[in-house]
Amino acid sequence: MAETEPVIKPKPRPIIRIGLFLISHSLLVSVVCCTAGIVALLLLPVLAKNTYVSENALMPGSARPMLTNDDASDGHKFLNRILNLDSKPINTGIEIPEVIAEHMMELGGEVSYHKFQPISNKFHPLHFFLGPDAGIIKENYSCSSYGINTVGIIRAPRGDGKEAIVMVTPYNSVRITMGEALSLGIAYSVFSLLSRVTWLAKDIIWLAADSKHGEYAAVAAWLRDYNTLSFGDLMLYQEMCDASTSPVHEMIQVKGDVISNGFRRAGTMAAALVIKVADSSPEFGNDVLNIYAEASNGQMPNLDLINIVNYLAVHGQGLQVRVEKIWSLLDSLWLNSLGKLLELLGTVVKSLNPQWKFGIPVSDYVEGCATLASSLYNQALGVPTGPHGAFRDYQVDAITMELSPTLFSSSQRVLFLLRVGRLVEGVIRSVNNLLEKFHQSFFLYLLTSPSRFASVGVYMIAFALLISPLPLVAAALFSDASKLKTAKDEIPFKPAPLGEPVPIFTSWKWLYAAKSVLAVHLWGAIVTLLPYFLSQIPNSSPSINLLIWIVLSLLSLFFAYAVSGSFSFSSTNQPQINEWALLKSVTVAAAFIGLCLMSVINFATAEIGALLLVPMCLTVVPLRLDVKVSTMRAFLRGVCNVLLVFVGFPPAAFLLLKGAIDGFDSVTFGDFWVWAESLWAWNSATYIYICMIHLPCWVLCIHTIFHRC
Repeated sequence: MAETEPVIKPKPRPIIRIGLFLISHSLLVSVVCCTAGIVALLLLPVLAKNTYVSENALMPGSARPMLTNDDASDGHKFLNRILNLDSKPINTGIEIPEVIAEHMMELGGEVSYHKFQPISNKFHPLHFFLGPDAGIIKENYSCSSYGINTVGIIRAPRGDGKEAIVMVTPYNSVRITMGEALSLGIAYSVFSLLSRVTWLAKDIIWLAADSKHGEYAAVAAWLRDYNTLSFGDLMLYQEMCDASTSPVHEMIQVKGDVISNGFRRAGTMAAALVIKVADSSPEFGNDVLNIYAEASNGQMPNLDLINIVNYLAVHGQGLQVRVEKIWSLLDSLWLNSLGKLLELLGTVVKSLNPQWKFGIPVSDYVEGCATLASSLYNQALGVPTGPHGAFRDYQVDAITMELSPTLFSSSQRVLFLLRVGRLVEGVIRSVNNLLEKFHQSFFLYLLTSPSRFASVGVYMIAFALLISPLPLVAAALFSDASKLKTAKDEIPFKPAPLGEPVPIFTSWKWLYAAKSVLAVHLWGAIVTLLPYFLSQIPNSSPSINLLIWIVLSLLSLFFAYAVSGSFSFSSTNQPQINEWALLKSVTVAAAFIGLCLMSVINFATAEIGALLLVPMCLTVVPLRLDVKVSTMRAFLRGVCNVLLVFVGFPPAAFLLLKGAIDGFDSVTFGDFWVWAESLWAWNSATYIYICMIHLPCWVLCIHTIFHRC
C-alpha cells in the first residue's frame, strides 16, 4: 500500500500576507496611522503651494484697463442720486429700481424687472432630496412684501448669445446704506464701459438684487426663475397679487418699449461676481478686499477664478486681499510653539541641503492654520458664506468680493470706484477670453491664504491615514471573537460520512451585533426627522426645543432597543466575552462606511468627523474590563474612553468648540439648536451626517462602554 504524500498547502499571496500581518498588529498600526494623520493635518500650511493660473486663456492683466475717470465720475453721480432718493421721507421701495432701470436703459441695456417673494426656511425632510429650487412660499404676504430685482443685459457684439457673465449688487430697496450705494456705483461704472467696448464675446448681466428679504433669497429666486420660467414674471404672480395695480406695472406701461414685463435671459452663465462694499476699515491703512468662496455642502468655485481676482487686486490695483480666518487661533500658545518648532526644523533641513524647502516663518504658519481652520469649517458647515452660493447650486463658478474702503470722502469715492471698477473690468475681461467653462484648475482645495492652497491630493492624505485603521481593527476584533466561540456556537453544516471529521459552520453571532447596529442607525433617521415636528411648536425657545429633542430621542432609542431586543443579543444569564468585540467590530465597520460615503458628499465634514469619531471608536472598551484589571494603564484607558465619548457627543463638541473660539461666557444651552436649525434650513448634508452616522456610532460606543462582559 503506497504511502500517502503529505498535502502541501500553497502559500497565500503577498497581498494577503501583508493584510494578515497588519490585522495581527492592528494596535500598532492604529497608533501610527492616527498620529500620522493628525501630523499631516497640522503640516498642511507648510505643504501648501502658491496659487497659479492654470488656464492660459485667462491672461489676467495682459490688457490695459479701459475704465476712465469719467466712468468713475458717472458712477459717483449715480450713487449720489440713489442716496438722495433714500433720504426722502416716503420710500415705497420702488424708486430705486426705477432709477437703476432708467440708467441701464440710457446705456443701451435690455432691462426687465423680476418680482419675487421670500421663501420660508422651515425645516422639511424632503428638502434634502430635492433640487436647489426647493422651498416653501410664505403664506402671509402682501403686495408690499414682494422684492423687485432689476436686471440689465448687454448683448455681446462678438458673441452668439450662448454665454454670459453676471455681476450682482445686493441692496436694500427700503433703506439703502452707503456701502450698497457704492457697490451699485461700481457696477454702473463697469456696465457703462462694457456697453461701449467691442471686444465682448459673452453677454453681460447686471443683477441689482433687492435684498430686503435677504441677499441670498433675492439671488436664488432670480436664478430659480432664470433656469425654469419661460413666461412673464409679473404674470406668474398675478393671481396672488394684482399686477395691474402695482407700481412696477405702472413703470412698465410708461416705458413699455424698452422695459420687458417678461423674463429676459442671456446665455449660459460662465461666471458670476457678487460685489459688496462693507463699512470703512481705517485700521488696515489700505482698501481691503475680502473673498468669500464657500458654497453649499462644501462646494467651491474653480480656483482659477480666485487666482485672477487675487492677482489683479494685488498687482493691478494694490488692494490688500484677505480670506476669512479664525482670529482666536492667532493668539494660540500651542500653535505658536508648534510654528517655532517647524521653523527650527526647516532651518536644520535647509542647512543640510539648501534645495530642500521645508518650514515657514512662525507668523505665516499660525495665520495659515487660522485660515485653513476657517476654510475647513466653512466647507464642513455646508452653509454658503454669501449670495454667490446660489450660483454654485447651478454649477456656476462664483465668488463674493467684499471691499472695505479706508474712508468715504467725496474725492476718495471716485478713486475707489475707479480702482474697484478696473478690478471688475479685468476679471470680466479674463473670463471673456475663455472658450469653455472653468475646468483646468482645482475644485477641491483648502485655502491657507489668498495666494496659497492645499489641493485635494494633499489634504486627503490626512483623512486616509485617519480612517485606514478602521477596517483593520474591525477585522482583528472579528477574528479574535471568532476564536473565542464556544461549542454551542458551532453548528453542524451537513452530515459527514463515517470516519471523517464533522465540518462546523462558523458562528453567526455577529448577525446579532449587526442587528443592533442597524437598529441604532434606523433610530438616527428618526432623530433626523424630529425637528420637523418640534419646529411647529409656537413661541418656543431654542433651549426648550433642544431639551425636547434630547428627551424624545432618548425615548425613541429605548423603544428601538426594546423592539429589536438589542440590549443584550445573547443569554442574559451568561453574557459571553466576545459579544462586545463583535459589537465594536460592526460599529467600527459602520463608521468606516459612513465616513467614506460622507467624503464623497463633503470632504471637509468627513475630515472633521474622522478627527472626532475614529479615536472614540478605536479605543472604546467596556469599563468592566478596566475595573477588573485595576492597573494604572486600565485606569488611564477608562478615563480616556470617557473623555473621548464626552467630546464625541455632537452638542458637547459644538459647545466646547464655540467656547474655545468665542469664549465660554457667550455659550448657552440652546446654541446647538440654533446651529442645527441653520444646517437644516440650508439643506446641509452635515446635518444628515451628524444624525445618521456620527450620533448612532456614538450611541454604540456608549453601549460598548457599559456592556456586561
